[in-house]
Amino acid sequence: MSSSCCTPGHDSPAGALTLLAAPVVAAPRAVRGLLDLPGGRFLMGTDDADGFPADGEGPVREVEVAPFRIAPTTVTNAQYATFVKATGHVTEAEDFGFSFVFAGLLPDELAASAPAVDGVPWWRAVSGASWRHPEGPGSSIASRQNHPVVHVSWNDAVAYCGWSGTRLPTEAEWEYAARGGLEGRRYPWGDDLAPGGRVLLNIWQGDFPTIHTAGRTGTVPVKSYRPNGHGLYNAVGNVWEWSADRFAPGHPSRAMRGGSFLCHDSYCNRYRVAARSSNTPDSSTSNIGFRVAA
Repeated sequence: MSSSCCTPGHDSPAGALTLLAAPVVAAPRAVRGLLDLPGGRFLMGTDDADGFPADGEGPVREVEVAPFRIAPTTVTNAQYATFVKATGHVTEAEDFGFSFVFAGLLPDELAASAPAVDGVPWWRAVSGASWRHPEGPGSSIASRQNHPVVHVSWNDAVAYCGWSGTRLPTEAEWEYAARGGLEGRRYPWGDDLAPGGRVLLNIWQGDFPTIHTAGRTGTVPVKSYRPNGHGLYNAVGNVWEWSADRFAPGHPSRAMRGGSFLCHDSYCNRYRVAARSSNTPDSSTSNIGFRVAA
């Protein structure tokens, strides 16, 4: 699925690519502010008709997780900048010299000139796009310090974890935390996408990929909307979140959870807590970030 509509990968047919070794990281340090969750048995997955059986969402099964800690938010640009300043880490997008950006975020001239990804033309391979420059040269994170860091590969996320004394959550841990104590519900707050007409997540609204009725598309601050019952913000929508697990046994790609600001029920109804996607561990896009656990 690394070349899916959700997130194109570095095996997508757009430019010459080279695989890189995992980066070397500095000594870890403690991270404050993680939520302590008791763990226990819960029902993981879904048999919902809205699900995607081919993604391995089902069947519903009882899973047990040990007590663990997890961040209330995804890692922010400010947090990632601290890591880079301390370690000198260079992300894989910076090494490759490009990353994938949703065309609707780009200036018209750049959107027209950057190579499109076969089959998903709303994605562009943009030279110079990275966590520092999310839409390529001329763009900046100066006003987005509390937004989730994006254009980070699985390897880049693991490097951050090694420095911070954390790790990526397993899929079971992520889903347990994202459910917020609600058993078998579709979203972290229940089964209704917009209870009482309230929008509780950052996804595409309108006619994808041309009309977004909620204003400017893209990421929002990591504490937008209300937290779930376990204290997690934006567990669904905003950015895809890397997990520790492979998408399937022996599968080269890593699982991602939560959906992103580009999800729309017309093609990518994966902003449900049981939904899954994947990408290769060296891939990066403008809608993939991560949350840490311990």
